[in-house]
Amino acid sequence: MNIDMNAFPTLETKRLRLREIEEKDAASILEYLSDQEVMKHYGLEPFQTLKEVFDEISWYQSTLKQKTGIRWGITLKEEDVVIGSCGFLNIASQHSRSEIGYELHKNYWGKGIASEALDAVIAYGFEQLKLQRIQALIEPPNIASLKLAEKQGFIREGLLRNYEFTCGKFDDMYMYSLLRQDLEL
Repeated sequence: MNIDMNAFPTLETKRLRLREIEEKDAASILEYLSDQEVMKHYGLEPFQTLKEVFDEISWYQSTLKQKTGIRWGITLKEEDVVIGSCGFLNIASQHSRSEIGYELHKNYWGKGIASEALDAVIAYGFEQLKLQRIQALIEPPNIASLKLAEKQGFIREGLLRNYEFTCGKFDDMYMYSLLRQDLEL
């Protein structure tokens, strides 16, 4: 995996700028990570404090440093405010695979923003990180995320029963994957 530690890669789309998340973004991140609806399928309880956000930002930075992940803040080009994030986690270099994850402030749901951000991040994963496989783990009740993954070309491979224990309960997860050759057809 070739993650440049000297210059965080900024990605641009028609409407979006995906950039490094910094501590100055904590208040805008707390706004959506404290929302029950946004956090319903996130695997964590809604955030209540800026300290929790700083810990999350610290985690993003540590995964980048360890080359096991990279997380972009999603901003509208005309406003430099983080409205969500998207990126890779659990990068397994030896297998050329990674998981992808994302979340978005609910005020921006249904506007194609997550899809636009995912297009850019997926392209980066295949082109720059030389991934062969990108996978997404999605809770079955998260219909919007299931539809988004399928729209992006991800294939549902199966159900992982009681795969995660989060928020006091075991959750089933669908395993979705997108292979490099799926986009080359």
